[in-house]
Amino acid sequence: MTDTAPRAPLPAVELAADAYPAGSRYANEDLRPVPLADRRWTTYNFVALWIGMAHCIPSWTLASGLVALGMDWKQAVLTIALANVIVLLPMLLTGHAGPKYGIPFPVLARAGFGVRGANLPAMVRAAVACCWFGIQTWIGGQGIFVLLGKIFGGWTGAAEVGGYPWTLWLCFFVFWVLELAIIYRGMETLRRFENWAAPFVLVGAVVLLIWIANKAGGFGPLLHEPSKVGWGPDFWKVFFPGLMGMIGFWSTLSLNIPDFTRFGKGQRAQVWGQTMGLPTTMTLFALMSVLVTAGSEKVYGAPIWDPVALAGKTDNVFGLLFALITVFVATISVNVAANVVSPAYDLANLAPKLIGFRTGAIITGVVGVLVMPWKLTSTPELYIFTWLGVVGGLLGTVAGILIADYWIVRRTVLHLADLYVRDGRYWYRGGWNWRAVLAFAVGGVLAVGGSYSTLNAQGEKAGPFPVDGLIPFLKPLADYGWAVGLAASLALYTLLMAGERRSR
Repeated sequence: MTDTAPRAPLPAVELAADAYPAGSRYANEDLRPVPLADRRWTTYNFVALWIGMAHCIPSWTLASGLVALGMDWKQAVLTIALANVIVLLPMLLTGHAGPKYGIPFPVLARAGFGVRGANLPAMVRAAVACCWFGIQTWIGGQGIFVLLGKIFGGWTGAAEVGGYPWTLWLCFFVFWVLELAIIYRGMETLRRFENWAAPFVLVGAVVLLIWIANKAGGFGPLLHEPSKVGWGPDFWKVFFPGLMGMIGFWSTLSLNIPDFTRFGKGQRAQVWGQTMGLPTTMTLFALMSVLVTAGSEKVYGAPIWDPVALAGKTDNVFGLLFALITVFVATISVNVAANVVSPAYDLANLAPKLIGFRTGAIITGVVGVLVMPWKLTSTPELYIFTWLGVVGGLLGTVAGILIADYWIVRRTVLHLADLYVRDGRYWYRGGWNWRAVLAFAVGGVLAVGGSYSTLNAQGEKAGPFPVDGLIPFLKPLADYGWAVGLAASLALYTLLMAGERRSR
């Protein structure tokens, strides 16, 4: 069923308290629309959110992953810049529903997938977020472990448990607890944390740049290092999967950005905040990482892409403490915002009467450990081509359906009360819209069905997929997974819903 209401744009909408039964099994306090009075995030809040999320160790080392695959620094920064401009568009399109209706991602997904069917994209998004939460927590714990080892000595030589020093596991656990403690306090605590974390982390990155520039007397060798892939066919073989991988880095947020924009004062705040916060921050951060690494090669004779390892080169206790706090704040600011908020809402949507936002956050934390994140970032091939590529393909498919449903089918007009009840216009058949499920299945197969593993320098398979691809004839599409998934699901869902309208 599609909406037949007038298509004129509506201002921000507020749902009356009695608009749907108080005992609805599809609603709780965390999933209901945010009241207009509580939608107070400004442009600065969104800019700060993106600065806080972008300035983290994994985004710092994105350029290193591309350089390790043969690009020079200019090609790597260009790829990252283009990817973030591209992913900004679906970010703004899905984010529109937040300030207008005050609803989170899983509730928005009910319009297209059905009140029950929304659990399908929500659980896909939650699974990805749980993995990302584990990865970021592991990386943050490693950073603290290394820096504490420099301060205390002997810290890194402790007895091993499960292949790692027990002190590393301790850092991982403490970091894990602190992250969950912040998000347990709620979204308003997160907003205040991001407001001061963003400038602090930015200052930390600039301090690292100034420090290494002073020691190096300028930036040299790496900036003049030629590309190993050139600008010919070898470049494009790396560029397109690399581009899709970089898009995949933030494709998670292109789905659940309504979880944040629902607190926005208006469309201007979310549009300008995201536009100024995402592509500029990621590009400048990538450029900064290249400059710092160039300086490290001049000073130490080899490029050091890991900012923690580089900061650990100093013997200044104050410098080490500052670096320790910066790593701590940077990793928490991205991990809590990007990887705990979404699954907390997604899990709440799965069983609203049993799981609230805080319970969902705790579940996310537990799953993030169980996925063994230390195995997901072992090589650049596995990290960029396999993990980011496959994730991007699946999430691009969901994004295509959300955009098609909200902008093309409904033209941004939603009937809020029906998103929370059985037998409303978004109930479809048994709570599921089979058209959305079919579009997701077809788009997903096209996007990731050809996923393949590359061969490393020793001629060994670097990844879990067959070299010829899971479905060999789809292998040519695998390098464009996110774009293929988004375009295919958007087109198919639009056609299916148009056919449904004609059949009525």
